Amino acid sequence: MIYEAEVSVRPATAAHSVQLRKHVAGRLGIPSEQIHHIETLRRSIDARRHPVWIRLRIKVYTHPDQPSPWSSPFRFLNASPSKRVVIAGTGPAGLFAALRLLEAGYKPILLDRGKTLSDRKRDIARIHREHKVNPDSNYCFGEGGAGTFSDGKLYTRSTKRGDVRRILNMMVHHGASNNILVDAHPHIGSDKLLPMINAIRETILQHGGEIYFGTRLSSIEYSGNKVTSFIDQHGNRFSGLAFIMATGHSARDLYHYFHQMGWPVEAKPFALGVRIEHPQQLINSIQYHAKKPDPLLPAATYSLATQVNGKGVFSFCMCPGGIIVPATTQQNQVVVNGMSNSQRNSPFANSGFVTEISLDDLHQYDPMNPLAGLALQEELEGLMNVGGNFSLKAPAQRVTDFLNKVCSNTLPATSYQPGIQSAPLHQLLPQQIVDRLSEALHHFNKKMKGFVTEQAILTGVESRTSSPVRIPRCPQKLHSLNFENLYPAGEGSGYAGGIASSAIDGERIANEIMKVY
Repeated sequence: MIYEAEVSVRPATAAHSVQLRKHVAGRLGIPSEQIHHIETLRRSIDARRHPVWIRLRIKVYTHPDQPSPWSSPFRFLNASPSKRVVIAGTGPAGLFAALRLLEAGYKPILLDRGKTLSDRKRDIARIHREHKVNPDSNYCFGEGGAGTFSDGKLYTRSTKRGDVRRILNMMVHHGASNNILVDAHPHIGSDKLLPMINAIRETILQHGGEIYFGTRLSSIEYSGNKVTSFIDQHGNRFSGLAFIMATGHSARDLYHYFHQMGWPVEAKPFALGVRIEHPQQLINSIQYHAKKPDPLLPAATYSLATQVNGKGVFSFCMCPGGIIVPATTQQNQVVVNGMSNSQRNSPFANSGFVTEISLDDLHQYDPMNPLAGLALQEELEGLMNVGGNFSLKAPAQRVTDFLNKVCSNTLPATSYQPGIQSAPLHQLLPQQIVDRLSEALHHFNKKMKGFVTEQAILTGVESRTSSPVRIPRCPQKLHSLNFENLYPAGEGSGYAGGIASSAIDGERIANEIMKVY
C-alpha cells in the first residue's frame, strides 16, 4: 500500500532514517517493519517557537510497493540549421530559452560578452587577489550570468508565468540535487551551480547549438520591423529567424544604445540600499530561539519587510552562512552582493537591506530621463569608491553607528575579502534612503530582537537588485515594440527578478517563438 501523510518531527528524527521510520509507523498505526520506503515530497522548517520542528509531507510505501526512480522528462533534438535563434546572454533566461528551443529542434546561437566558467573564475579570483576588475568578466558577466556566483536561491512567486517545477526538473536533469524538488525554499549553492551550468553548456553543444564567449552585442541590424542580425564588438554578424535579448541587469551600454536609437525604454521601480552582515551564530540564536540551537539545523535565514512613509523596505537575497562579494563591473565603482555555497558554512550571515525606489523617487531625481534609475545607481556606486580606483574597499559602518549618525571608530570582522573602510554611509546615501533604512531597522529589531547590535555591519552599496530599466514588449506576443522578431527577456529587460523567474521568462519567450516560427 501507499500512504500519504504530514508529520512534524524534531531535527534528530528527520536526520535519522530508523527513528523517522518508527515515528511514521506509530503515526500510521502500522508496524515499522512494513515500511519499505519513505519518500519526502515537501520539507520545511517551523521555527516560529522553541523547539524547532521539521515539517514533512511524505509518501510511505509498504512492501512490495516502492517508488519509481526519478526519470528525466526531457528529450533534446538535433538542431536544424534552418531554424536559427540568436540569443544574447548566457544567464538563466538565455540558457533556458536555448534548452527549450532544442526540445523542438531549433538551433540556438548564444553570445556572451564574458568568458567560460573556468576563465571567469580566474577573473573573479583576480578581483579578490589584485582588486582588478575585467569589465566583461566578473560577478555579473560571463557564463551563467549574475546568478552563477550567488546563493543559488530558486524560490519565486512567478508561478503564473510558467511552470516552476519544470525549471527545477531541468536543473536536476543537469546535475542539481533532488532536494530542490522537495525543499520549501530550494537553493543550490554556488559550488553546485558551476557543474550544473557546465552540463547545460554540453547539452546545447552536443545537440548542435553554438556558444560564443567574448562576444558582446554592440548593435542591431534591421530591415523594416524585423531584426536581421546581432552585431558584436568586432563587427561579426549573427543572423537568424528570431533574436532574444537576455543580457542581464548590468548591460548598461545596451540601455544607452536603445535610448540613443530612439527605441522605447522606460524607467521601472527597483530597490537600493546596503548589505547588512551579522555573525551567523547570532542569527541562529534569534531565529531558533536558543543560545545554542540544535546543531542539526541548517544556518538560519530570515525575511523581513516593512513600510516606511508608504515605501517598502526589506531584506533581499539573504545568504545564510555566506560571504559578501564585490559585484562591480567597473574599476572605479564599489557594488556589494552576497553568495553562499551549498553547505552555507561561513561564520557570517548577510542580506541585502534595501528600500523601494519608485517612479516618484526617480521623477524627483530626473523627471524626463527614462534612464534616471541607471544614473542614480552609477552615481552612488562612484560615491562608494572611498578607497580609490584600485582598492575596491567597501564603505562600512556599524548598524548602531548608522542609527546614531556617527562614523565607526572600529569595525567588526567581515566576509568581504577586498576589505572595508569606515565611512559615513548616513552621509553617502541619499537622505530619504537613510531615513527609510533607519526606521526599518527599529521595526526589524522588534521582529528579531538583537538584530540591531554592534556586531552587525552595513556595507555599501547594494544597487544591482534588479534592472532600473524596462525594454517594453508586446503583452501578448512578447516581442519588442519596434521589431516583431526581437524578444527582450529576463531580469535585464525588466521582466524577472532572480534565477528561477528569469529561467521561466526565457522558456516563455522560446514557446512564443515556436508558435510564430
